[in-house]
Amino acid sequence: MHTRFSASQSVQLTVPNQPIPIQHYLRQPQRLVNALVDPSRIEQLGADRFRLKMRPLNFMMLSIQPTVDMRIWAGADGVIHLQSVSCDIRGVEYINQRFSLNLVGRLVPDQIDGETRLTGKADLEVEVDLPPAFRLTPKSLLEATGNGLLRSVLLTIKQRLMHQLLSDYHRWAMVQLEGAEPRPLEQPSLSPQSPTA
Repeated sequence: MHTRFSASQSVQLTVPNQPIPIQHYLRQPQRLVNALVDPSRIEQLGADRFRLKMRPLNFMMLSIQPTVDMRIWAGADGVIHLQSVSCDIRGVEYINQRFSLNLVGRLVPDQIDGETRLTGKADLEVEVDLPPAFRLTPKSLLEATGNGLLRSVLLTIKQRLMHQLLSDYHRWAMVQLEGAEPRPLEQPSLSPQSPTA
């Protein structure tokens, strides 16, 4: 039974000014991924490729745990792109052979009235051939349940992004600044007072 689920989520953040513009921070995919997802569930495959082990998803009588390979990169215009590359469902071979996941996301930094804002959008789509046991379940119920599940996945990522990204950016900017500052010079010893005329 071929079924398609989809969900979208948008986000807008106002970025507090730091000494180093957030565009420099956003060019580091590793930090960005860690802001989006719990780092214990991420494996880095390359400079801009990551493997995400998602939390188990419970759909009706099924429990599946997708493992998604993603690519994250910054375009020449500063826009951050996220694209799923492949997906694997471990432990449920029937579903694994009949499952596709497509995740596309963008994060755009803009200067508006002297403020930096991040505007983002993510679209998640899953296509799956469900096992024969689902044939008696109304398609509208399956789609509503599946769409709701995908919305909850994107909402979790959005909430983490809103809390983690700005605090990590702040920490990163402070560390960069400390590393760039020269060490304080030793105080010169007091020179003897010049004789009065």
